[in-house]
Amino acid sequence: MKRFYAFVKKEFLHIFRDRRTLVILFGIPIVQLLLFGYALSSEVRDVKVAVADFSKDELSRKITNQIAASPWFQLVTVTDNPAQYEELLRSGQAKEIIVFEPKFAQKLTHQGKVSVQLIADASEPNTAQLVVNYTTAIINSNMQATAAKLSIKPDIDIKTRMLYNENMKDAFNFIPGLMAMILMLISAMMTAITIAREKEMGTMEILLASPLKPIQIILGKVTPYMILSILNAIVIVGLGTFLFGLPIRGELMLLMFEVLLYIFLALSLGIMISTIAANQMVAMAISGFVLMLPSILLSGFIFPIKNMPLPLQVVAQAMPPRWFVETVRMVMLKGADLTLVWKHTLIMIGFSVLFIVISMKKFKVRL
Repeated sequence: MKRFYAFVKKEFLHIFRDRRTLVILFGIPIVQLLLFGYALSSEVRDVKVAVADFSKDELSRKITNQIAASPWFQLVTVTDNPAQYEELLRSGQAKEIIVFEPKFAQKLTHQGKVSVQLIADASEPNTAQLVVNYTTAIINSNMQATAAKLSIKPDIDIKTRMLYNENMKDAFNFIPGLMAMILMLISAMMTAITIAREKEMGTMEILLASPLKPIQIILGKVTPYMILSILNAIVIVGLGTFLFGLPIRGELMLLMFEVLLYIFLALSLGIMISTIAANQMVAMAISGFVLMLPSILLSGFIFPIKNMPLPLQVVAQAMPPRWFVETVRMVMLKGADLTLVWKHTLIMIGFSVLFIVISMKKFKVRL
């Protein structure tokens, strides 16, 4: 038994001396626990809403003030111009518009019957449903309290309209996110592993000694994955449209440009990871646990970013899929043009340039 204990002790020492093993054993579970614990939230916070008040009486103002004071909502504007509704929702300035009909308080007092319309951006159906439920709860609570003072039984008609996804199909929400994850998996992860394998096997030095220039070697490595990623994107968009009815309300050329930009970004990221990783295992660990998992949880694909704690919201801004998912949703579901997604486009270009610059510096150092 002494030999066995000595052998087990040696194995423990071997594990504790290897920092990478310790990171995998303890670091990844802790990160996963924190991410799931904080990101997995069904609450809504600071959702941007607008109010269209055609009554401007004491009751409509009281409800508006309560909505503005609520931690769930952030009142961005009060408007009485119906032409602004679509633009507010389409540009993402508001997630919901609350419309009070004319003579709101007067109708409650004399008729006991009032109507409120809620127009929600349903490009994220789960969030839209939560926002509508929270708003309905605040309105009902106020109306019931006011009606009790007047000794009347109110008839409250809350009409809900879901824009961009009238039937609340989950596929409309998941397909853009799945496309972001699949393209990242093929472009970044496979590129990183392939180039890291060349370095690990020592064949990269042979390639560098060939007549090919380093840039030609890298381009030769990533070109197949770029073509495969483009084909995958076309298949995903085609299946989404014909099988699930996902609309393309924006310009198809703009959508394809954004897809190509994202593939280029992911390839750049894959090359950067390959220059950092010493071997395939490290490249796979970085791509899988450090890149893919946070990308899934912090991209807004499954959990709304607004619901996350502030530190995670900051981290989410550094996740390239976060900008791509939002861009695809805006172009496909809302019909957004370049004037509405220019910020997302510039950020993705900036990420690409950053990754290429880091890759070039790291690649030169190794040579």
